[in-house]
Amino acid sequence: MPSFDVVSEIDRHELTNAVDQARRELDTRFDFRGTDARIDHTDMQLKLVADSEFQLQQLTDIVTQKLSKRGISLGALEIADPEPSGKTVQCTVTLKEGIEQTLAKKINQLIKDAKLKVQSQINGDKLRVTGKKRDDLQEVIAMLRGADIEQPLQFNNFRD
Repeated sequence: MPSFDVVSEIDRHELTNAVDQARRELDTRFDFRGTDARIDHTDMQLKLVADSEFQLQQLTDIVTQKLSKRGISLGALEIADPEPSGKTVQCTVTLKEGIEQTLAKKINQLIKDAKLKVQSQINGDKLRVTGKKRDDLQEVIAMLRGADIEQPLQFNNFRD
């Protein structure tokens, strides 16, 4: 039976490239010269540090621009409020990966409400959709792409 997986993943290589590009732009920008502005990258979290809230906003704009140019959806970002820390202001950007249980149930319900001849089941942080016809699976993919879901979704492991 044909099947595919609905997942929410971030390409880590593209994430690293986007952070490196943002750091390079930060080094060359005149308005950041001589400041303590920096971007710290740890696994699925970015820590943005700047001297003022205005510079922090500029730094956030640089990072989001570079991420979106590299194909990372901004829906996967969770940007915290700026926190003053001594002479600097810092902000944490968390990257969400995987489909949470509540979102998986919502997607599952959307598929069932579409009345297509497919079955879907939750497997950890992904959703497996199976059906008898490939066309039904393609309709599910088109329906999910058009749906208003707060997290970016990818469709992989398509088997015929």
